[in-house]
Amino acid sequence: MPAGVNAKSFEMQQDSGQFGAERRLGDLGISLPAPPEPFGIYAEAVQTGNLLFLTGMLPTEGSNAKFVGRVGAELDVEAGRQAAQLAALNALAVARQYLGSLDRVTRVVRLGVSVATVGDVRDHPKAADGASELLQNVFGKEKNPCRLVYGVASLPLGVPVELEIILEVVS
Repeated sequence: MPAGVNAKSFEMQQDSGQFGAERRLGDLGISLPAPPEPFGIYAEAVQTGNLLFLTGMLPTEGSNAKFVGRVGAELDVEAGRQAAQLAALNALAVARQYLGSLDRVTRVVRLGVSVATVGDVRDHPKAADGASELLQNVFGKEKNPCRLVYGVASLPLGVPVELEIILEVVS
């Protein structure tokens, strides 16, 4: 939080969009990782008009999966939250690389979260909140996306979550 700003004031300024995403990252003490390299033949970011589509964001560090397993089997929900947060950090790194600055983001339009689980898990939304909370902290509550969360049997590299994000951007 910036010096001389109380928590309530900071929250109101965040909600009003007074602080840009880049400043919020700094205020939160968040350093983005290097953008991950694609694990196949695809583009990690594609822009059409004022929409930037980010695909297949995984909880990786470099080219290695930081979290491996399924929520409810090898991993608990908290590990799923942490994995979703790391995948969101990777998404922000890709978006910054593509756009030059996250301040060009005018809205997070959609967040899709695939959660690898065993059949009886019902806490998919709690795991997905790791990504949702990070995006809200960086862009502000008024830019929260619509969200789709669903369980799947497996994901690339054996990770527990994969994100798909659509951002509205200033051209």
